[in-house]
Amino acid sequence: MKFSFRLAELLNHSPDPKKRPGTIKAICDFTGLDRHQVSSLLKNEAKYIPLSALAQVCDFLIKHGYAEANQLPGALFAVEPENFWELLARRKRVEMCLGIRADENWAEGAWVVASDTILQGQLLTGISTLGGTAKYRQQDLSRDMVSLSGDGYLMRDTPIPQPEDLFQTLVWAPGQADDEEVHRRGHEVYSSFQAVDGDKALISLGSIRSNPVIELGLASAFNTEPFISQDEVEDPSQRAIPIYLRHREKNAQFPGSCCGGDQLSKSYAPETPGFYYEKEDGSWGCCKWDETTYEPAYLIYVYHESQGRLEMMLGGYSGRGTRLLAKTLSSRPEEFWPPVYTGNGTQIGAYVIQYELKKQKKARSVLVADYSATTKIIPIDPKAIQRRLTV
Repeated sequence: MKFSFRLAELLNHSPDPKKRPGTIKAICDFTGLDRHQVSSLLKNEAKYIPLSALAQVCDFLIKHGYAEANQLPGALFAVEPENFWELLARRKRVEMCLGIRADENWAEGAWVVASDTILQGQLLTGISTLGGTAKYRQQDLSRDMVSLSGDGYLMRDTPIPQPEDLFQTLVWAPGQADDEEVHRRGHEVYSSFQAVDGDKALISLGSIRSNPVIELGLASAFNTEPFISQDEVEDPSQRAIPIYLRHREKNAQFPGSCCGGDQLSKSYAPETPGFYYEKEDGSWGCCKWDETTYEPAYLIYVYHESQGRLEMMLGGYSGRGTRLLAKTLSSRPEEFWPPVYTGNGTQIGAYVIQYELKKQKKARSVLVADYSATTKIIPIDPKAIQRRLTV
């Protein structure tokens, strides 16, 4: 069992190299602890904390109204997840964000594509059942961890982790409203999530083609500007994000994106559509797309341990890939754990998936995820992530 130190969560402190909120100075002045020790506590990087220092931190929290005395020191500690589904299930608040489309012939409504709802359903199932393992956890408990009633053995003192609140938010998919409105709504949802106190998760479904909050989440994680194209960089290594969506449409205009477009750099304009990713040696691989055989998908999560804040972005290159990703989450979730990168109090899992579809004997239904494909899950190399993050 692993614990994290949640001082940053109680203070609603979000480390930002562009801001200096004075949190560290305030704690140092009150407690007498040195800056390096306080900084490591806020980042959940301290190897140990003396009881005297813990008491001083508790006094600071009580004095400034961040916690009640009867909540401490317990509120400063949280159990950390041990697998992919626990990462989501241990969040107190889970918000799912989907992009919507409008139909000019349906003035009073808008719609979400079927593949996104299939993926959302799989996520809800995985979170609520820990990927189907919750029932086995209950069966494996020793006798001293259960109590006997007229109906048999009942659980005691071993609750299965579950979110307390589930929310859904909707944003305009790019092209379904003017760019200003698409960006405004995306910023509104993302800012509202960031403003919520406490342990939380934001799961954004789709891709930058269908959900602008994905653009905002990736830009925030890699400290770059959203909705501004980086296609004109001199070399692909200068791109801020180690994953890139190459549009399949040629000679088409798309909104600017920090992680998508039609060329990786001025000198490198690949023709194959799909998800590109940087390798350890600096070259770029491709999980390709075509109309009949190949389909890519991606899954990225950024978990700030000290704040209990998780942001996840996932989806397929097309609806076909999103359906396939839902099946992969059901059958192979262990391959998305542990995170590929850990540093500065942040864990990042980043994966691209290449599907090669098998020939089907019958026509596929749009109502179910009935595709069959060989699956290759590719973790993005941690060095490609590390060299992009601000230390």
